[in-house]
Amino acid sequence: MNSPAPAQELQQEQRLAEMVVSRGLSRPADVARARRLQQTEGGRLAAMLVRLGIVGERDMADVIAQAGGYPLLAAADYPPQPVDGIELSPRFLEAVCAVPVALREGRLRVALADPGDHYVISALQLAAGLPVDPVVGVPAEIRAAIARLTAAAREQAGQETDAVMADIDLAADEVSDEDVAHLRDIASEAPVIRLVNQLFQRAVESRASDIHIEPFEDRLRIRYRVDGVMREIDSPPARLTPAVISRVKIMAKLNIAERRLPQDGRIKVQVQGRELDLRVSTVPTLHGESVVMRLLDKGSVVLDFPALGFEPAIMARIQALLDQPHGIILVTGPTGSGKTTTLYTALHRINTAERKIITVEDPVEYQLDGINQIQTKSQIGLTFASALRAIVRQDPDVIMIGEMRDLETARIAVQSALTGHLVLSTLHTNDAAGSINRLLDMGVEDYLLTSTVNGILAQRLVRRLCPHCREPWQPDPDYLRETGLTRVTGRNRGLTLYRPVGCEACQGVGYQGRTTVAELLRMTDRLRRLVMQHAVSADLQQAAVEEGMVTMYDDGLHKCLAGDTTLDEVLRVTQEA
Repeated sequence: MNSPAPAQELQQEQRLAEMVVSRGLSRPADVARARRLQQTEGGRLAAMLVRLGIVGERDMADVIAQAGGYPLLAAADYPPQPVDGIELSPRFLEAVCAVPVALREGRLRVALADPGDHYVISALQLAAGLPVDPVVGVPAEIRAAIARLTAAAREQAGQETDAVMADIDLAADEVSDEDVAHLRDIASEAPVIRLVNQLFQRAVESRASDIHIEPFEDRLRIRYRVDGVMREIDSPPARLTPAVISRVKIMAKLNIAERRLPQDGRIKVQVQGRELDLRVSTVPTLHGESVVMRLLDKGSVVLDFPALGFEPAIMARIQALLDQPHGIILVTGPTGSGKTTTLYTALHRINTAERKIITVEDPVEYQLDGINQIQTKSQIGLTFASALRAIVRQDPDVIMIGEMRDLETARIAVQSALTGHLVLSTLHTNDAAGSINRLLDMGVEDYLLTSTVNGILAQRLVRRLCPHCREPWQPDPDYLRETGLTRVTGRNRGLTLYRPVGCEACQGVGYQGRTTVAELLRMTDRLRRLVMQHAVSADLQQAAVEEGMVTMYDDGLHKCLAGDTTLDEVLRVTQEA
């Protein structure tokens, strides 16, 4: 299919706008408003009209079909099972709002919300490797079909897993934990390979960030971490533990004979057409080796502050800190709170041809184009401190340190900031104010902190409510007062919050994806005086709030009011802070 020229696209959109007005679906002024917003934000006019609530999804689908001469698919025409031989990622289909409905004579029929978007058509043809015949679908019906087909594919995968398990039972009847050569042979057989590959595939479909393989006395437990919460899946029998773990260790190029010491490795694997990088860690436990695999998918990482959930006010303040020529910017929070992604996003923003940026990390999670990244190797003496001493002789403008773990690293970072470098790093503390006390406790001098630290960003990740099934509810005045919503909004009634329900799209959980709640402490003269007095973190926090800092909890309350998350989620991640 040839892509339409830009002029042809403009004609199509003009015709669509005229039809919307002529059918009485919208006033000309509303269409003009949508077109102005489209010019500012980009995208397609049809999507903008629906997003602004000017035209309903079903009416718009009918207009698109008539304007472009496409068939309009009925709800009953979507297939109950995935189209044979077509493997497209559910996340990709959701992103482009499309779903395959039939394969005939080497051509793939696809239902789309907007078949006039030639970029989506090209992406579908490239992903499927087939020419595409577009038809129009109502977006809600397309999303429901994707959820149904994903559930059907998951059920089919479960049946395939059962068949694989039967094969493994036959092959591994007499697997001895001590027979390394036999274990290597079993782990390299097709049934075990298929089982482990299915673990990876299900992890990607579930949007998991980690895979945990945990051996116990009478069972093998496999769990995925999805949106920060552990979720157990159907696991193989306990007797297959050695074969499954050995297969993972072989893929990660680890020593399968060594089971007494922890080991670390990496696996590169292709799943659903995407190349994944898995970081593998094994530790010996009472009943075998526990294996944790972190899934690193560069294609799914969005290095954009709005997409990560940062509010415009805090983004402006972060940008002001990044514009400083020197000083230290810290990002704090527990493991898994998105600190590294935030640092990568900051580096992405300031990565220009005029700046030299060097990072030292353990490990290097994602490779950033144009940035010099160093992987520490403690076994050969390449630690954060030793790498930093070499980095400052490389004439960098910006230095990113994966983590300030000790006094030596912190002191070199401070010296780098004093000599004209912008330093970005992470620290493990509960809130922004607590980072000052942590650095003082490490042994960093107070006068050096006040001279170098420009700002401290503390953050957590909360689960987003599923947009397909979230349910509005009206809290009573007592609830609003006790939770602080009255303090934030100035109202004690008439507020709408949302709660999780659960549907096929979110696998019955009620949440889908995560967003950031954050607080940014900027070092002011008042705070510098308190630091010099070695004030406790509570006094620093109070002073920062009085000078305009929005706390993580209050940021979470704003996201509750926007319908992004729930108060339970905010409390779950901010209670310590």
